[in-house]
Amino acid sequence: MELKPGYKRTDAGIIPSDWDAVPLGNIGDALIGLTYRPEDVRPHGTLVLRASNIQNDKLAFDDNVYVGVEVPEQIMVRPGDVLICVRNGSRNLIGKAALLDERCVGMTFGAFMAVHRGQDGRLVNYLFQSNILKRQINEHLGATINQITNRSLNAFCIPLPPTESERESIGTTLNDVDALLDGLDRLIAKKRDLKQATMQELLTGRNRLPGFSDEWTMKRLDQLAKIVMGQSPDSKYYNRVGDGVPLIQGNADIVGRRSVARVWTRKVSKPGQSGDILLTVRAPVGEVSIASEDCCLGRGVCALRAIGDQAFLFHALVFAEAVWRVLEQGSTFTAANSAQVAAFSVRVPRSETEQAAIAEVLSGLDAEIAALEARRDKTRLVKQAMMQELLTGRTRLVDAKGARV
Repeated sequence: MELKPGYKRTDAGIIPSDWDAVPLGNIGDALIGLTYRPEDVRPHGTLVLRASNIQNDKLAFDDNVYVGVEVPEQIMVRPGDVLICVRNGSRNLIGKAALLDERCVGMTFGAFMAVHRGQDGRLVNYLFQSNILKRQINEHLGATINQITNRSLNAFCIPLPPTESERESIGTTLNDVDALLDGLDRLIAKKRDLKQATMQELLTGRNRLPGFSDEWTMKRLDQLAKIVMGQSPDSKYYNRVGDGVPLIQGNADIVGRRSVARVWTRKVSKPGQSGDILLTVRAPVGEVSIASEDCCLGRGVCALRAIGDQAFLFHALVFAEAVWRVLEQGSTFTAANSAQVAAFSVRVPRSETEQAAIAEVLSGLDAEIAALEARRDKTRLVKQAMMQELLTGRTRLVDAKGARV
């Protein structure tokens, strides 16, 4: 490929002529984490950052380990450090990183992690999220190596803008996109909480929609829907090339409460229809979704076709998932047979008009959540494209006067 004027080919890819391609070790130090023993773990003490403390390129504190040992000052983390997973049983986790902030003061990091410490932490963090370093990490790991040594980490080649102001501007621009993504995540969480609260009010009859006063009643599923129990065809008919119809066997074939084609079958033992409510009948029992297309129902699911309002029954069963979970807890209940599914009871309004009205409210909230999720997903794609442009110098940032930063 012919180079554009003003660009050069380097080990870090094609970059502007005034940029450098340098080893990561040239702009900071790679530090090895703390080695500790199981008996060093305490209920409280110094928090040891591990791979589980990085979720979606951000810090997370849902799964913490504390130790009661003296930690060298050098490996006490600082704001601006970049935490990197360098060894893990799961190869997909190697190389994931997060920028550390003020919340991490007083913490350290484990031996399966490394910290890059330098002046350009924000830029380095985005480089680890980009294909620039992901490609080099994948090439380094090869077929058998399952770790990144400090020597290898320092040797990774990165594109480096010539001025501190340009490096800071790139980091700030990408951070602004992250702030937008964080805002969307918070808004989605609020909408989900609102939907859960609305379900609690409307699907229990605690709060009634205007104009409805008829009684509610408990009904068995076989009174509310036609039930089709799944049955898996012989595996010799399975394939992964789209020959036949999708085989839906359980949660592995469900994403976002919609069925997804993963395995196909040329023989259909129990047909499912597009729009069917799908209910898992093997652990975890009671998970609810919708068939995205005609399919074959495997033995891990059953299909429900409502006698009344299909959308209401879907929402009522989503709300009832917690009941199935209670049944599973503390027992060996790992599957539901046709009799148990048929006998499962749901509280419903006698009026189908009220059922439809409730479903309309809840479906409206689902649509709002889906729109926000689609916007977030699009923003993530935009961020990836921006990283590819900005971190390689393909697009250069300018100030308010149009001058290059």
